[in-house]
Amino acid sequence: MHSRAKREVMSKMTKKKAGNWIKDAINPDKKGSLHKTLGVPEGKKIPKEKLEKATCSKSRLTRKRANLAETLKGFRH
Repeated sequence: MHSRAKREVMSKMTKKKAGNWIKDAINPDKKGSLHKTLGVPEGKKIPKEKLEKATCSKSRLTRKRANLAETLKGFRH
């Protein structure tokens, strides 16, 4: 494969992946797990203080979930 054709194929692949990162990051089976970990009922908002504290948690998974929640919070209006 020529380098130009290879670049075009790679470009299409990265564009396709870039648009669906949120869909891949959120697993429907794990919905509400951050709420459960922080002790907040699923129907209520997680308080800002708890979310900030969770980003510094000892648990790597809790930190990742809290960082994703803060990132997704920025998409709302």
